[in-house]
Amino acid sequence: MAALSRLATAIDDGALTLPEGDIAVFRPGAGVDLAPLPREAVHIVQGFAPDAAAWQGRGYAVEREPPAGANSALVCVPRSKDFAKALIAQAAALVPGGLIVVDGQKTDGVDSLMKAVRARLPVEGLSKAHGRLFWFRATESFADWAAESPAPTPAGHLTLPGVFSEGGVDAGSALLAELLPEALPGRVVDLGAGWGFLALAALSRAGVTTIDLVEAEARALECARLNVTDARARFHWADATCWAPEGPVDHVICNPPFHTGRAGTPELGLAFIDAAARMLGPKGSLWLVANRQLPYEAHLRARFRSGEELTGTARFKIFHASRPAR
Repeated sequence: MAALSRLATAIDDGALTLPEGDIAVFRPGAGVDLAPLPREAVHIVQGFAPDAAAWQGRGYAVEREPPAGANSALVCVPRSKDFAKALIAQAAALVPGGLIVVDGQKTDGVDSLMKAVRARLPVEGLSKAHGRLFWFRATESFADWAAESPAPTPAGHLTLPGVFSEGGVDAGSALLAELLPEALPGRVVDLGAGWGFLALAALSRAGVTTIDLVEAEARALECARLNVTDARARFHWADATCWAPEGPVDHVICNPPFHTGRAGTPELGLAFIDAAARMLGPKGSLWLVANRQLPYEAHLRARFRSGEELTGTARFKIFHASRPAR
């Protein structure tokens, strides 16, 4: 609700006047309240599938790419500063001379982002509710902030700023990849596939007939398509906790997220376990990595008839569970 309090305050106080016409709203989370904006003018630009679905369910126009013809833009600041800069550059190119409003939490770096903008041109704004709202007129000053193409990590995998494990292989995923069996016969699903590392590991095992990469973040899936070029791979932009395959599968591999923004939400991992149990066949297996402190054991016992913790580390634990309970 912080976005509502800052935006509403600025509008109600007369400090901010939005021009008439369409407003492109970049990357608003599902919890952002856009009530101060005229619904018919709002076009949500969202690449995170659960948030996109939430806004569509509320009747908003939602697109992966910004629509032509917008007169102003609202940028909701993501955690990655480079990605936030790229969104501002995208908004500036979309509404040349138009108004750009930026809203974000201080914990996500909105203050440093405002300083970077202010170094280029004048800004106005306010600070409230542990965050900041600021606005300025779009110019060509931000062309150098534009998003670049996916870049290789030291190991050669292509990633983008702001995607999970953008700088290289996540240590938990690397451990799970080491402990996968030599054969994974049949259909495999990689839930929360990211930029494709675990899918690549699975495809190196014997017997894989197909692998479905299910990823909620469109930018990560874009990288996965570049990294995983095997013809057996299929790609799905979807919420992994809701996605359903065409029929029962044989194996699910996953390194589930356990944060929403900066807030820890272990329930996400539990939802991944539920999703895996639903899609696996009667003898299917789940291979999962988790941070050591996450309480998944009881839920795994409830959803699978057999399971074990494989060799792990002080930071990570690896589970193999099979035969989902119906």
